[in-house]
Amino acid sequence: MPEVGEKKVRVGVGLGTRTTSDPGRFAALIDGLESLGFDSLWLAERVSRESPDPLIALTYAAGRTDRLKLGTGVTVLPGRNPMRLAAQLGTLDVLSRGRLLPAFGLGVAAGSELQAFGVGKDERASRFDESFELLRRFLAGETVDHKGRWFRYEGAKARPLPMQQPLDLWMGGSAPSELQRCGRLADGWLPSFAPPEAVAAGIPVIEAAARKAGRSFDPEHYGALVPYVEGDVPEALASLVHRRSPGVDVHDVVAKGLEGLPPLLERFIAAGASKFVVVPVNEPTNWDDHVADLADAVHPLET
Repeated sequence: MPEVGEKKVRVGVGLGTRTTSDPGRFAALIDGLESLGFDSLWLAERVSRESPDPLIALTYAAGRTDRLKLGTGVTVLPGRNPMRLAAQLGTLDVLSRGRLLPAFGLGVAAGSELQAFGVGKDERASRFDESFELLRRFLAGETVDHKGRWFRYEGAKARPLPMQQPLDLWMGGSAPSELQRCGRLADGWLPSFAPPEAVAAGIPVIEAAARKAGRSFDPEHYGALVPYVEGDVPEALASLVHRRSPGVDVHDVVAKGLEGLPPLLERFIAAGASKFVVVPVNEPTNWDDHVADLADAVHPLET
C-alpha cells in the first residue's frame, strides 16, 4: 500500500445529486465497486433531486457487499432528531459489520431543501452544533440528560450502538466558520468544490481549532470530494465553483475526465489529503465499463 509520508491513500466513488435511482443501474455500480476493490461508496443528500436517500440506499448496498465501506457525503444534520439519527446510524453500522463512514453538513440553503427539514436558514449553524454533540454522545452509548436551545432529553439513550467504537464523524465545508467547527467537533474533513490550495490552507486552521478545544486531529483524516467530467464543465457547476472559489480555474476543482483525475488527486495528496471521493458529474451510460476504466485510472495511486 502506498504511503504519503505515513498516510495511506484511499479512493471511493460518490454519486452526484442528479444521479437516478434506477435499481438495476445502482446495483451494477455497487457490484462493480465491490469487485474491483474500491474503498467506499458515498451518497449525497438532496431531498428535491432524483438521487437516492443515503441511509436507505447505503443499507441496500450493505446487503450486496462484504467489504465496501459506506459513506454519507454528507448527511444533513439540522432538522433531524439526534437520538433517532443515532439509532439509524448504529443500525447501519451493525448490519454492515462496521463499514459506515458518516459525514455531516449544514445542507443546502435552498428553499426546497430547508422546507424538507423544517429549519430556517439562520438556524442551521446553531442546530448543527447542538445536534452534533448530542449525536456523538448517543453513539458512544451515553445516557443523555440535556436542556438546550433545540433539544431536551432526560435519561435518554439510543440503540443499537454502532459496532465501531468510537464511530468517527466527519464534516464537510470550507468556509472559515466550517473549518473552525470541524476542528472543534469532528474527526475528519471532507470538503467539496475546493481546489488543492484551499485544502492545504484549511488543514492548519482545523488543527489549530482542534488544539484550542483540547483535541487532536488524525493526520489521515483529511480528504476531498473531487468531481470529474468528460467534455465541457456544465455552466451550473462552473458557476458553483466560481462562487465557492473566486478566481480559481474550474479544472483545479473539476478533473478533465478520467485522464485528469490522477494528476489532480496527486495535487491534493501533496496538499495533505489522503482520502478521496471521486464523483462523475454526468452519470455514465454503462456503469460496468465506467467503473472498470475508473479503477484503471485511480488504483495506481493506491498500489
